[in-house]
Amino acid sequence: MNILDLFKLEGRKALVTGGGRGIGRVMALSLAQAGCDVAILEKNIDDAQNVVGEIKQLGKKAFAFQGDVTKKDDVEKAFSALVKQLGGLDIVINNAGVCIHEAMEVTPEEHYDFVVDTDLKGVYLCCQVAGKIMIPKKKGSIINIASISGTVSNYPQKQAHYNAAKAGVILLTRCLAVEWVDYGIRVNSISPGYIGTEMTLKSAPAMIEQWKSLTPMKRMADPQELAGAAIYLASDAASYTTGSDIIVDGGYTAR
Repeated sequence: MNILDLFKLEGRKALVTGGGRGIGRVMALSLAQAGCDVAILEKNIDDAQNVVGEIKQLGKKAFAFQGDVTKKDDVEKAFSALVKQLGGLDIVINNAGVCIHEAMEVTPEEHYDFVVDTDLKGVYLCCQVAGKIMIPKKKGSIINIASISGTVSNYPQKQAHYNAAKAGVILLTRCLAVEWVDYGIRVNSISPGYIGTEMTLKSAPAMIEQWKSLTPMKRMADPQELAGAAIYLASDAASYTTGSDIIVDGGYTAR
């Protein structure tokens, strides 16, 4: 067998949460380029439909579902519709997430709930529903988008609720990898460093140069630089990889 064949995803069915823009958009398009039919679960249905159009131009099937990952009914409806539309589920990328920069002592409870519910509860619910679909098949790959913020305390921004939620995603990933190994389901995470998404570049311009200076590569990543890790974890090339967190951060956490 050609080693490159292990990375092919032709005919597989995938769902990406928060796939309408940024990292999620790159993940959705990369899966399609590797051969997947792709569904997107997204709050902003217009963004999702735009990406669906791009995927269809690649010759793959694509669907958009509007929903909130923190609401179990929305998650169950989207996954059920996905299975009906695409005929199955092989890969899930839990990407939907939010971040608010604010000091712990002034963080309103509603901000804590918004961040932790989206970034941790949303991943939990999507994993739970995906697992129920994958367990009978005894096969599947779940990829949770965590963050270096789940491993280190970022500087100079203050975001304790976000960091705690992402640390939870990493440990949730490890727990599910062990719980579901007998079902042939692999569960892994990717921890990006500072990624130059449109949202990040607009929301934190004052901190960008400092982030670059603290990163050994002295730059932010292009979102496309996460695609390789995602394709690897989704593919048969990662058949012995589960419970892993792949850090893609330009050396930030290696300092």
